[in-house]
Amino acid sequence: MPRPWRPMIAAKCCTVDDGQVAVIGNLSRCRPTRSEFSKKVAELTSFRRLMSPSAELSSSSSARFNEDLSAAAAAGYGIGAGLYAFQLCELRAITHDFSSNYLLGEGGFGTVHKGYIDEKMRPGLKAQAVAVKLLDIEGLQGHREWLAEVILLGQFRHPHLVKLIGYCCEDEERLLVYEFMPRGSLENHLFRRISTALSWGTRLKIAVGAAKGLAFLHGAEKPVIYRDFKTSNILLDSDFTAKLSDFGLAKMGPEGEDTHVTTRVMGTHGYAAPEYVMTGHLTTRSDVYGYGVVLLELLTGRRAMDKSRGKSEEKLVDWARPYLTSSRKLRCIMDPKLAGHYSVKGAREVASLALQCISPTPKDRPRMSAVIDTLQGLQHLKDMAVSVGAWPTTPIVGRNAISAKSKMEGAANGRRRVSASAKLG
Repeated sequence: MPRPWRPMIAAKCCTVDDGQVAVIGNLSRCRPTRSEFSKKVAELTSFRRLMSPSAELSSSSSARFNEDLSAAAAAGYGIGAGLYAFQLCELRAITHDFSSNYLLGEGGFGTVHKGYIDEKMRPGLKAQAVAVKLLDIEGLQGHREWLAEVILLGQFRHPHLVKLIGYCCEDEERLLVYEFMPRGSLENHLFRRISTALSWGTRLKIAVGAAKGLAFLHGAEKPVIYRDFKTSNILLDSDFTAKLSDFGLAKMGPEGEDTHVTTRVMGTHGYAAPEYVMTGHLTTRSDVYGYGVVLLELLTGRRAMDKSRGKSEEKLVDWARPYLTSSRKLRCIMDPKLAGHYSVKGAREVASLALQCISPTPKDRPRMSAVIDTLQGLQHLKDMAVSVGAWPTTPIVGRNAISAKSKMEGAANGRRRVSASAKLG
């Protein structure tokens, strides 16, 4: 018999800031009302490439869902043979009717609940914990985005993409069943006070894993632009292996001689590439920009957007950019939680890489394959900042940090003078 599990009770992640809904930490898209959603649903283009011109999406019946899948198959996109079609009553049972005690998180898409599947539910399906996403059809991600996840994750399998186990489509209900990721999101580990600080080695491992996930999508036969790369969409398994999740906004990349896809701007403020925000032009390099922002979050322990800080420090990219060009300046913005336990050379290389990724010019940003090569070469560096006197042994911030740094440098200079005098004597 499998070991019994206890529900992971999480505080609701949805917060309100300046009258806007911020979903799972820092999602800045506002949730539309039903009337607004109804007016705009026909205009959505985020997954139109998967549909034949005559296929009009519906959110009201399973029969229409089958038609949508047939249309997608005719366009060359299948949902994969490994997905299970679950009944709503089955998913209600394994989540205790979507009990709040089993809530893992919630956002514009709806809620995510933990459940447990036993080996008797489906032939060939092993007993395991799962995460069940119950989509809010009136919310940010409706039928079209739900269908995007079913098709994309149904056909793609990769160690750094979260595994989609199955789906449910009954009347108005849209649900997705994923593998359960026991360590939650990277966002929670970086920004929640209750979390133990991530070590430098773990941060590099996560950065490499997330880069491999993006590289796989970009290198697919029909390239996929993820479009919503951020810390809350990077999930971690028990070994801190990073896996990308939430593909509702993913879009097929340019085809033929096209250099970009023009689309309605969607995503998260602070992570979206400037050219995409300004023009709607979307390429795989747009994802690279978002990846660079996440690298900055891993370095600094700060959010991509933080309105609680002063205007000059509100947007991480603008605040951090001047500090990324030298090791001396970089020390001033490194995450205090690291307490100096990071590679000086490694941090400098990561900062340089982040600076390339957030370049205002898309063509100057590196490909994800080059990002992986750079990061993998940094994983075994042992030149810790605390061991070379470049960082205090305990986290110090603000003016105290500057004072402590001055004292450390003064003490080091004093020791050198004493040593020189002794030799002369």
